[in-house]
Amino acid sequence: MTDRSVSSSPVTRLALYAGILSAIAIAASLYLATSVFAPVACALFIIALAWPVQDWLQQRMPRLVALAIVMCIIVVVFLGFALMVAWGFGRVLRAIIAEAPRFQSLYDHATVWLEGHGIAVTGMWAEHFDLAWLISTLQSVTGRLNTTITFWLVVAVYVILGMLEVPAIEGKLRALLDSSAARVLIDGSRATAERFRRYMVIRTWMSVATGATVWALAALSGLALAPEWGVIAFALNYIPFIGPFIATVFPTFYALGQFESWQAALFVFACLNVIQFVIGSYVEPRVSGSALSISPFLVLLSVFFWTWMWGLFGAFIGVPITIAVLTFCAQHPSTLWIAELFGDPDAPPKSSSAA
Repeated sequence: MTDRSVSSSPVTRLALYAGILSAIAIAASLYLATSVFAPVACALFIIALAWPVQDWLQQRMPRLVALAIVMCIIVVVFLGFALMVAWGFGRVLRAIIAEAPRFQSLYDHATVWLEGHGIAVTGMWAEHFDLAWLISTLQSVTGRLNTTITFWLVVAVYVILGMLEVPAIEGKLRALLDSSAARVLIDGSRATAERFRRYMVIRTWMSVATGATVWALAALSGLALAPEWGVIAFALNYIPFIGPFIATVFPTFYALGQFESWQAALFVFACLNVIQFVIGSYVEPRVSGSALSISPFLVLLSVFFWTWMWGLFGAFIGVPITIAVLTFCAQHPSTLWIAELFGDPDAPPKSSSAA
């Protein structure tokens, strides 16, 4: 028995090294071929969300007519969301430009105060991070948003072709693969699509709650642009961690400029953080239940990892990708431990419960 364990040890280590090298190779491919894989990932995500509507429609009308209706719905939803975000950020940008002298004066006073207290880094701030830099950065971000048209056109083509292929995929998988592999792929795909849809429904309701609460707080505190801050909080809440942080920092700095009081700005900052914490850390986990619960550490890691890989789109798609990986891992006994390890922190392992 000792000889068997000793002889199998190099094989185990070799499999481990091969797995690590494979993961590095896959990550490098995804990073270097972002323009190829990012639209595919986005298209698969949209197909998973929209397929129930397509399936319901094509049972009552020709498939191409149903597909045209679904694509119109998708375009309307995306355009509405994009226009809403552009409206919110555009109004804030115009307000900052209109109040540029007051914000610049406030910044100069803050710089003098910091230098008077011996903070050497303020020299670098004064050189690089002035109001003109902030405005140019916001304009640059707005300009980059206008360059994503090609990306979404490619995504639309993938969605159209993918919708047409979905009915035949299951039959091809069963014909080309053995029963075990086909079951893992088919059941994993169905479970992943269902969790995607539940994730987006919950995320949308939580985003609405966050936006409405931020709107109410801004209006009650006298902060200008209350509807705009609510819309921005609603939109950015779809990006875990990074989005709520940005939605908290922007109104805080604007409050500092409007009220010219660090106490008022601190009050706004504290209230916004309370809103984000209560909704994101208390309400949402109880609404979603264990079906979408994954390790908070893995959520944070996936957001930052996919942001580094694919930029802003990666920050949004990172959690769904993690959900998909864990869902597929749960379909096979050899990888079930991964889903249990990084899944619901409070759920008992299935192996121990079965025992």
